[in-house]
Amino acid sequence: MPAGRGATALTAVLQAALLAAPVPALLAAFLALAFAPWQPALAQDYPNRPVTILIPLAAGGAMDIIARSMAPKLAERLGKTVLVEERVGAGTVLAANDVAHGAADGYTLLDAPSGTMTTNVTLYKKLSYDPVADFIPIALYCQVPFVLVTNPDQPFITVAELIAYGKANPGKLSFGSTGTGAVPHLAGEMLKSMAGIDMVHVPYKGGPPALNDIMGNQIQLFFADTAITPPLIAAGKIRALGVTSKTPVGVLPGVPAIADTVPGFEAVSWHLIVAPSGTPRPIVDKLHDAFKTAVKSPDIWQQMITMGLIPVDTPSVDALQSFVKAEIGHWGDLVRKVGIAGTE
Repeated sequence: MPAGRGATALTAVLQAALLAAPVPALLAAFLALAFAPWQPALAQDYPNRPVTILIPLAAGGAMDIIARSMAPKLAERLGKTVLVEERVGAGTVLAANDVAHGAADGYTLLDAPSGTMTTNVTLYKKLSYDPVADFIPIALYCQVPFVLVTNPDQPFITVAELIAYGKANPGKLSFGSTGTGAVPHLAGEMLKSMAGIDMVHVPYKGGPPALNDIMGNQIQLFFADTAITPPLIAAGKIRALGVTSKTPVGVLPGVPAIADTVPGFEAVSWHLIVAPSGTPRPIVDKLHDAFKTAVKSPDIWQQMITMGLIPVDTPSVDALQSFVKAEIGHWGDLVRKVGIAGTE
């Protein structure tokens, strides 16, 4: 169709709409027509400057190491430098709030631990961001399993024997965690509920002091980080009973899943890259593809396995949105059941 005729036809359509449609409906239609062509252009131009990934935890941890390893691969895919910046504070809330209320242009992303996106909603009476409304997920790149460990002098060497001991000795078992509401704490509460045993929760300020008390036989159980426990297990200083993931953990060969004894048991953290809600979908899709490619590179994949993580070939953006909502419900129910909802 010649340009003049096309313009005339479009004008006629708009005039008819103006006469027939309510003002709000017409405005919505006009905005859709006006802005829709910009979306592909945004993706083609993006990025035209460096992209920054905010890490809400201290430097040197798994999130920091993996993000810095992925950055050059992301830069190669995107064509611009990718920076990694720690922004620590308020139990990951500081960085999450900054990204949630920042510019929705794809230039500042958050590497969010599962707690930031799930349990914080229930743990905090007033949270400065909404993990569903304020973010759009980009890529889920790994799971963070834990391993249930005990002192070698304890009389149980399997999860089944632990459960039998717990039932025969109610109230005599204690389990440590890295803090109230953290995944190791919730894993212990989940085991209590699903196995029908009584255990006392002992919160610690981090994993090392809890491991020290396991080795000193001050507490009986601890859901420990799989990245730091293999040498202690190999040296016989602690005993591994089972992992909290449903799949094996590469650095702990031969250690069974707790789910093998307690069907349905799973307690893992995870890392999710998110952008502010409202980030144009073409940019979201471009970032999704870049992260998916970076994570699947053999060296990054193997690095995560070596660190005790379980790498994930990320689902689609739409599937991740459903995943986050489901995880909020799952962990929120457990937090409320334990009675720690809204304590901070």
